[in-house]
Amino acid sequence: MKIQERTGAGNNRSGVPAPAGVGERLPTAPRERKPALAALAVLLILVGALGATVLVLRAGDRVEVVKVTKRIAPGESVNTGNSTSVMVAADSDVHYIKKSKLSALSKLKARTTIYPGTVVVGEMFDDKGGLPTGKASVGLALKEGQYPSTLKQGDTVALYRVAANGSSSSSDNDKGTGGGSSASRTPLVADARVGLVNSKEDATISTGNLSITVLVDNDDVAAVTSAASLGEVAVAVVPTSAN
Repeated sequence: MKIQERTGAGNNRSGVPAPAGVGERLPTAPRERKPALAALAVLLILVGALGATVLVLRAGDRVEVVKVTKRIAPGESVNTGNSTSVMVAADSDVHYIKKSKLSALSKLKARTTIYPGTVVVGEMFDDKGGLPTGKASVGLALKEGQYPSTLKQGDTVALYRVAANGSSSSSDNDKGTGGGSSASRTPLVADARVGLVNSKEDATISTGNLSITVLVDNDDVAAVTSAASLGEVAVAVVPTSAN
C-alpha cells in the first residue's frame, strides 16, 4: 500500500506544465530615446515665443509723424495748413518726419508732387525743391486790396494786372478790345498756384502787405514779373477740385 501511494504521488508531480495565462503581456523591445530631437523641439518653441514677443513689443512702439492732407506741388512746403499727424509703428529703416519736426520741415521744399494722405519721409524734400517742366516760381509783393484775406498756400489763383491805384493799367487798356472793363477781365495768368505765403508773424502783416510766390508757365514769367515790379498784380482765388 505504501509503495503504491508514493508512486501515485510521483506521477502527479511529473505532469505537463500548465499553459501561460491568457492575460499575460508579451515582452517588447525597449523604446529608443532621442534627446537631441527633444532638445531641438524645445528650442524651436522658445524661438517662436521670442519672435512673437518681439512683434508685440514693436507694434506697441509707435511714433507721431506728419501726413499731408492737401496736394503739395513741387517747390511748395508742408505747414500746419496742409498736414496733420498720425501714429505709425517705429521703423529705423523709414525716415519718417516726426510731428515735432514740422517747423524745420516747413523750411524745405517738395521735390515732386505729394498727394493727400501721404505719410511724408525725408527723401521727399530738399532746400531747393523741384519745379515741373515748363513752370517757374515768381515772387509777388501784394498790397492790401490786391489779394483775398483767405489766401493760403496751395490755392489756385488768377493773376490780374491793375494800376497801382486799383484801376486797370494802361497796358491792359491797350490789350482790351472794349475798354478798361474788358481788359480787367483778362487775367495775366488764369491758373497760377500759390507756393509760399509769409507767416502771420511777419512784420509786414501789420501794414496789410503780403509776400507770396506763385507757380506759372514759363511763357507767362515776363508779363508777371513786369507787372509785379510795378506793384500792379492782383490775385483772385478761383474754384478748383485739386484741393
